Amino acid sequence: MIADCGYCSRRKAEELMIKGRVKLNGHPVKPGDKCSRSDIITIDGERLYMPKKKKMIYIMMNKPRGYVTTVSDELDRRCVMDLLEDVEERVYPVGRLDRNSEGLLLFTNDGEFANSIMHPSRYVAKTYRVTVRPDVTDEQLVALSEGVDIDGRKTLPASVVVKVKEPGRVVMLITIKEGRNRQIRRMCEAVGLEVARLRRISIGPLKLGMLKPGTFRELTAEELRALRSAVGKEA
Repeated sequence: MIADCGYCSRRKAEELMIKGRVKLNGHPVKPGDKCSRSDIITIDGERLYMPKKKKMIYIMMNKPRGYVTTVSDELDRRCVMDLLEDVEERVYPVGRLDRNSEGLLLFTNDGEFANSIMHPSRYVAKTYRVTVRPDVTDEQLVALSEGVDIDGRKTLPASVVVKVKEPGRVVMLITIKEGRNRQIRRMCEAVGLEVARLRRISIGPLKLGMLKPGTFRELTAEELRALRSAVGKEA
């Protein structure tokens, strides 16, 4: 609710709650507590006023390389939000792609929808087109598909399909159902593969298609229904 009011990002709102600066009807709250539009929320003693019911927006972007997935950046790097200047409503990225990765990235002002996509318990499938070099062995493919150790915890089984195999270059499609930090890159590193290019091409039933790098569009009603349905089935 704090983020939906435009006060700050969801992550910053959680930090404010952890620090005890947020109260709900006069009582301190913690991340995950529920509220309604009729409740009184205060931050540092000042009341947060709820805006009128807003139009929910759902956007897909083909994120280009060289942009960080943040609302703002203290290092003054290019942010994905710079590519959304024409969007009137305030939206936020759903999940993230690292600076050197590209492809399908979602944005919305619907916090509940964003949580349903990102929550670890949902296991929403995400497919990446991964170019590695110089080659890949059968043993490496088996390890990637069965799971590798990252920070002391094994990744879930993944689908790994080799699409192109040329001298010094292999292109694979890797589908995972987790969202751990830089997971695909770290999985490849764990088996000794160098990632030359990483592009997300689908989230659940939603496909990147022919959307040009750096451009975006709103999801169609059919795409949104399919995505909501997939999240519900995989929950």
